[in-house]
Amino acid sequence: MNLADKVVYDSPSDLEGRTDLAELCVVKLGITLPAIVDRFDDAVETAYAGWPDRLYVIDRDGRITYKSRPGPFGFKPAEMERAIEQVTSR
Repeated sequence: MNLADKVVYDSPSDLEGRTDLAELCVVKLGITLPAIVDRFDDAVETAYAGWPDRLYVIDRDGRITYKSRPGPFGFKPAEMERAIEQVTSR
């Protein structure tokens, strides 16, 4: 919920509602990266440990090929760039 910008939505009660809301956010925010919608058990969030902040590179088969140290001080852009280059050159 973001009252300052008048962005207020009820929490979705099913996967269809969650997907619809995610699509709306992607469109309104102009997100051009691929986006996923997690199930209600939040398995993806749990698996990728969003806290503390980390950066990941995931290959086309869904394998984690790079996982940064906790951020922001653990972020090493040059390391991540090399990991992206390795994944994209395969």
